[in-house]
Amino acid sequence: MRIAYVLGTSAGGTERHVRMLATGLAARGVAVSVYGPAGTWQAAPPPASASAEAPGGTGAGPAADSGPGADSGRAGGAGPAADSGSVAVTGPDVGTGPGPGPGPGGVPAAAAGTGVPLFAAVEIADRPRPARDLAAVRRLRSLLAYSRPDVVHAHGLRAGALAAAALGLRQDRPSLLVTVHNAPPHGGAAAAVYQVLERIVARRADAVLCVSGDLEARMRRLGARAVARAVVPAPPEPPRVSAETLARLRAELGLAGQPVRAAVVLAVARLAPQKGLGTLIDAAARWRDRDPAPLLVIAGTGPLRDELNRRAEAAGVPVRFLGQRGDVAALLAAADVVVLPSSWEGQPLIVQETLRAGRPLVASRAGGIPDLAGEEAALLVPPGDAAALSAAVLSVLDDPGLAARLSEAAIKQAGTLPAESDALDAALAAYGSIWRSY
Repeated sequence: MRIAYVLGTSAGGTERHVRMLATGLAARGVAVSVYGPAGTWQAAPPPASASAEAPGGTGAGPAADSGPGADSGRAGGAGPAADSGSVAVTGPDVGTGPGPGPGPGGVPAAAAGTGVPLFAAVEIADRPRPARDLAAVRRLRSLLAYSRPDVVHAHGLRAGALAAAALGLRQDRPSLLVTVHNAPPHGGAAAAVYQVLERIVARRADAVLCVSGDLEARMRRLGARAVARAVVPAPPEPPRVSAETLARLRAELGLAGQPVRAAVVLAVARLAPQKGLGTLIDAAARWRDRDPAPLLVIAGTGPLRDELNRRAEAAGVPVRFLGQRGDVAALLAAADVVVLPSSWEGQPLIVQETLRAGRPLVASRAGGIPDLAGEEAALLVPPGDAAALSAAVLSVLDDPGLAARLSEAAIKQAGTLPAESDALDAALAAYGSIWRSY
């Protein structure tokens, strides 16, 4: 079986998921090609512990907005494709410079049996650009003719729609599977475009995977022929955090030497509208007069950094914006409660990391969060409700028994999370179910 992955511009969550699948299946001997923006694919290193026997996890590596629930409070590196766990290639009429020639059956030699995926750049932007989209379709068509995959697995609606256009309507085309990673925007031109993309994917894809139940329901209503839940693996067990590391972090946060330690309320998220961080700041304004006031700590980068800082200053809320971090495990260990106030999420990595770390969690009852966290391992509140969010956070801080019960339930819930091997097995099963011989 030959698999081609197609992805568009991603802040990290989708890219990380595709990298896990591509690297893990290539390590199992599957011929894998990846087509997407060079900047997206090169933004992060491959899973460090990938092996043919047990592909490893991405841990708390680079992240991003929601993909399967992306959280961009992590550190990432950059480098050429060759340093990103893949072989860069240009096929006929698809670029400049030499590339590996086709092997038996037209499979690019670098993709078959080497243990690494083949990568070629296709610039699929995050919003409609007719001329660039047409160029992307043409390039995809050439690449797919060159690599001759049995299954094309596109991630995201734009990638799915462009892949469908590249494949056309011929009877001998590869099977098309599309994973839907995000909910539609609310109102405006973006929502209208999203609806068109949804209909294209529903009509043209042989199967659709979704990261949450609400997305599954949407795609079924649109007539998708086969819909199932995408399996997003949990990160590996977090490393132990030493007392020295924790002490250094508390000093960095300005908590060292206090007669009464302030509680730490932690959010790890991309600073983007979907994450609901404005609601979190409004919630924090309700506890600012406590003595000592809980310290709100936000790790992550994004377009709302300055706006959120101004909002916090106007509300008189003490907030530490930490930027992009690579020590999420230590941040979780230092937190008294972790908060995810998003308006929508799929299967966010930070929820899985919080469960693994056994930390109390307060989150929005939105998207895939309830399915992921369960009803016992988190306090779930309506998205956008600052009063409910504040009350839930304070209930955890004021009730050690409740905090202990949430921690115990989190560890238990973490034991139910899928591993990378489960995600790879599920992907292969999905490919096998739609694979056409031609």
